[in-house]
Amino acid sequence: MGSETVSFKWEGKHAAQVNGVTAEQVWSVVSDFCNIHEWFPTIDTCHRVQGTDGQPGLIRYCATTKTNEAETLWAKERLVMIDPIGRCLSYEVIENNVGFRTYVATVRVMQVDDDDQVCRIEWSFVSDPVDGWKKEDLESYVDFCLKHMVNKMELNL
Repeated sequence: MGSETVSFKWEGKHAAQVNGVTAEQVWSVVSDFCNIHEWFPTIDTCHRVQGTDGQPGLIRYCATTKTNEAETLWAKERLVMIDPIGRCLSYEVIENNVGFRTYVATVRVMQVDDDDQVCRIEWSFVSDPVDGWKKEDLESYVDFCLKHMVNKMELNL
């Protein structure tokens, strides 16, 4: 009897309500793929590497220099899918020095009920396990970033 390698993925989904802001306003932030450094708590630089803004195939470079480590943490991410009507996009990490082998995220912006001043952001992901991390670490990071973005949107949009 041969040994089998079990392959599994980490999957997660987090959601947050955005008050006092329309789904279209939030979508304008989320869909601006190369502007994440303006809203994300742990990224201080983001720019287009190649491709056309708002089109699948667009690649961005994101980095943070605000770490306790001597090394800048960075990732190149590709926009895989964008649906302006459904207010949804997916992206994947294609290169990085953080430890991701594969990571694909989908972000959706939805109106809540009939109130146009309340919306919801859902952020789901599928990832290979990351060396040196637990799944709970990635879950906590996604939740922290999403809450930070929502707070910033409620104050600035």
